[in-house]
Amino acid sequence: MAVLIVVIAVVLVLLVIAAAMSLKVVRQYERGVLFRLGRVRGARDPGLRGIVPFVDVLHRVSLRIVTMPIQSQGIITRDNVSVDVSAVAYFRIVDPVKSVVAIENVQAAIDQIAQTTLRKVVGQHTLDETLSETDSINKDIREILDVSTVEWGVQVTLVELKDIQLPDSMKRAMARQAEAEREKRAKIINAEGESMAAAALGDASDTMMAHPLALQLRNLQSLVEIGVDKNTTVVFPAPLMSTIGELGAFLARETAASIPLTTTDAAADRASAATVTEPSLGKAAKEETPVVPVNGGPFVKHS
Repeated sequence: MAVLIVVIAVVLVLLVIAAAMSLKVVRQYERGVLFRLGRVRGARDPGLRGIVPFVDVLHRVSLRIVTMPIQSQGIITRDNVSVDVSAVAYFRIVDPVKSVVAIENVQAAIDQIAQTTLRKVVGQHTLDETLSETDSINKDIREILDVSTVEWGVQVTLVELKDIQLPDSMKRAMARQAEAEREKRAKIINAEGESMAAAALGDASDTMMAHPLALQLRNLQSLVEIGVDKNTTVVFPAPLMSTIGELGAFLARETAASIPLTTTDAAADRASAATVTEPSLGKAAKEETPVVPVNGGPFVKHS
């Protein structure tokens, strides 16, 4: 009796173990690949699935998107600049049977091919293109990976460049270039502003020449601006050009009036000099009359 009980217990235990081994749970995000005696029997959908113990083997394959970082790669660009580029790739398995049968380790294979593809694609671009055309580079890398991984039942959904490390000397050179570019833009903007201001001032001057009262209104506006702070400055504005014209006319009149006066004065001075010289000469002649001795005594002969 005891032996029978032991046998029944052993059989029950074996049945429980066999049931546990024959029942498999496939999750919603997984697919099961069934092998029977080493041969593929197909994929199994999510749910409770039964297999034959010791005959069937069920491999679970996740269909979720996998995020795989691509480690930094030392790359020389087309213009011979050394950069370190790292990226990140997103892929998912679309054919669970191929992902199990065609390749041993899907993630390791995609990691290696992504690194080589990254070096190949970035090496075909210059530094400026690598920095500015990242979308094009990402697209090229993804297309190459899709062609290589389609036989593995894998679809690469996205590839993004994550970080680009430049040498310190290149960073300084780029900083100087950016500074020079901004200075050029500032000078161009300043020159354009001066040109627009000059054009506006020309239009304003034409308006003031056409409407003289506009200048007076502008002068009154200047007085209002000066008197805002309640200062004691008194300003008498006057049109500058008219003032200069009047001053020139005054100087011209003064010059014209001084020329005849100077000529008359010179003639009068010459006449006066002639009048004064003749009497003085006669007196001198009388005083210089020679003395002639007469009868042993001197006498003066008057003319």
